Amino acid sequence: MKKDAKIKLFLVDDHELVRTGLRVILESEKDISVIGEADTGEEALHKIRENKPDVVLMDIKMPGIGGLETAKRLRRSFPDVGIIVVTACSVDPYPSKLIQLGVLGFLAKNCRADELLTAIRKAANGERFMSTEVAQEIALRGTEQKKINTTGEIPSLLSSVPDRELQVLIMIAKGLSVKEIAEKLVIAPKTINTYRYRLYKKLHVKTDVLLAHIAIQQGLVSVDESGNIVSKK
Repeated sequence: MKKDAKIKLFLVDDHELVRTGLRVILESEKDISVIGEADTGEEALHKIRENKPDVVLMDIKMPGIGGLETAKRLRRSFPDVGIIVVTACSVDPYPSKLIQLGVLGFLAKNCRADELLTAIRKAANGERFMSTEVAQEIALRGTEQKKINTTGEIPSLLSSVPDRELQVLIMIAKGLSVKEIAEKLVIAPKTINTYRYRLYKKLHVKTDVLLAHIAIQQGLVSVDESGNIVSKK
């Protein structure tokens, strides 16, 4: 996205009151422009083709084809559009299947306004963002399903990953940027990116979102008493 250009945002939600509230928040921001809205996935797909937004902010539970199928079709037809979903994060397949689709943002329905704005700005730049509540829920579900075994060994999916790459994987899962990881490990950012791409290849993924999802599912991170994501290794 060009520097100083406004982020073109499209809203998808079947509740008019919700869309109105979001517009009030977003239209007060100088760098964001709400260019259209829809109340169903079908209508959204048609209008997005005409409006060409940078970011789509959509509810996951809607009448008609629903949010999951809408996201799937959006990713197929408009791969450069950043998708942010609003979810209660209560039952599968949300947000696991959305992560697999390449959705960039995940917001809880009761998220703060600053989290909403951060998610939009990050998605416009192709970066991921999860609101605190969603990240905690994913972490809790992952650690319940796949934990490090009683001998303390890493599950087989990560058995070929060296310790240094595991460190990088854990920090990515905790949301640190390449620059922040490089500073903590006292390594050049270029080297951190090398580790990232090695992880992509070994774990057969293409995004940091999926790397984070693997770290959570494999029990490398957990949630402490304060609700923060912390490493277990």
